[in-house]
Amino acid sequence: MTTSEPIGDIIGDYRAFAELQRHRLLDRGVDIAGYPLSHLAVRVADWDLYVHQRALLERHATANSENLWNGRPISLIVLAEPLTVLDGAPLSVIELIPPVHQRVYRMGLEHLGVVVGDDVDDFARTHRAALSGQQFQSAEVEPYYVLFEDFTHVKFYRRSLYEGALSQGARFEGFTHVENWVPQRLVTATGPNPLPR
Repeated sequence: MTTSEPIGDIIGDYRAFAELQRHRLLDRGVDIAGYPLSHLAVRVADWDLYVHQRALLERHATANSENLWNGRPISLIVLAEPLTVLDGAPLSVIELIPPVHQRVYRMGLEHLGVVVGDDVDDFARTHRAALSGQQFQSAEVEPYYVLFEDFTHVKFYRRSLYEGALSQGARFEGFTHVENWVPQRLVTATGPNPLPR
């Protein structure tokens, strides 16, 4: 997809993605107008594409934090210039996620993070019928989420993913990468299989 816009050329039409997710939420009775945005998450199908997209995104960034989570590196990339989506809302963080190893996920633009704040639990109770569940990623990061039919999500956070990472000791000082990581082997009912490269 050519968007003649650097970040869009790398990750796809993020404005259209955010707008689609907002309309889907409105159809379910959830209005995110006025809430700040946390991040956009992008999943890639193989390790080589992850490394390539990470390098391209870092050309437009001031820092990253890459750590192992669930056995694989995930990079939070802080853009030098915030993206603008949903009527001008700024968005400064891209979560880049390499190949999956457990279940079906959407490749490309996969989820939009919304910061609800300290009222996130009340928000979840109010919109219980629209929500699909809650993730327990860490003591600091426990988003509620809506899963759509195309395996994309919107996730609702108490604090932004960036703030959650800082509270867990992440440092956003230049660019660092997990070293000596080798793509895992996927163990299935038919035996071990290498992850896509």
